[in-house]
Amino acid sequence: MLEIVKTSDGSNTIFNSEVGENYHSRHGALQESKHVFVKSGLQYFLDKSETKQISILEVGFGTGLNFLLSADYCFAENIQLNYTGIEAYPLTIEMISQTGYDEYVSPGIWQQFIKDYPSALQNAIELNKNCHLQIAKVKLMEFQSNQKFDVIYFDAFAAIHQPEMWNEAAITHTLQFLNPGGVFVTYAITGNLKRIVKGLGLKVEKAPGAPGKREMLRAVNQD
Repeated sequence: MLEIVKTSDGSNTIFNSEVGENYHSRHGALQESKHVFVKSGLQYFLDKSETKQISILEVGFGTGLNFLLSADYCFAENIQLNYTGIEAYPLTIEMISQTGYDEYVSPGIWQQFIKDYPSALQNAIELNKNCHLQIAKVKLMEFQSNQKFDVIYFDAFAAIHQPEMWNEAAITHTLQFLNPGGVFVTYAITGNLKRIVKGLGLKVEKAPGAPGKREMLRAVNQD
């Protein structure tokens, strides 16, 4: 069962009773998405690379909030965005429409996303002249792509609820899709996660966390 719930910053998330977890932090869905993924991932990469285009892979597309904020930022800054989400159990368009996320992005981004979301679950689509979106409706370990990505957003449910998403096999599979110089970000930071990521040759940073978490993990592919 899915239920819309309000988080501490006033933005909504969705509670999945089958998993026993919210799609976003109860301390603030909007704050977490902006801080962990947009600021610490997308903007961090753009600032250090000074490029006008970026490719992002998101593990756990969920409500689409991370995508919407990323697309809105890139549109405003005239950045070309190629975005791929992995989501084994996509939410319905009716459920996403109830999130209220239209308040946080430009009307054009929101309206086009709602219109094209069903198509993006089938094929890569052009959301606007700056943005291409595709959502792979597969489990993480079944995802394959010839493309490598500049930034990976790892936004799976917490390890206590989905341990199979955080083990060495899952992280190794994910990081094979990261470009040299690319950035991996996630809201979580544990000793085991740091060990796995370091073991794959990435430079691990403890970055300040979103509200409710002292730290988060950011790693750069030095290959």
